[in-house]
Amino acid sequence: MANIKSSEKANRQRITRTAHNVAQKTAMRTAVKRLRTALGQKNSGDAKTLLGAAIKAIDRAASKGVIKKGTASRSVSRLTLAVARLA
Repeated sequence: MANIKSSEKANRQRITRTAHNVAQKTAMRTAVKRLRTALGQKNSGDAKTLLGAAIKAIDRAASKGVIKKGTASRSVSRLTLAVARLA
């Protein structure tokens, strides 16, 4: 346990940031999972609408630094291609 005042504050900040990052990543994964489920069911109507939500969640996570920008770009590209193949 931290004894120094600045270390205690840094610890509190770490806990807050970690909770925020986990929430962002969970929201992103949920959106992608919903899209992949629609793709698996070959439901192109739902897939197109869910693609927008997934891209938004991925871009938000990348802009906040939760995931790397290259990872976000690759994910968006692959999901978009999968939806295009379905249609």
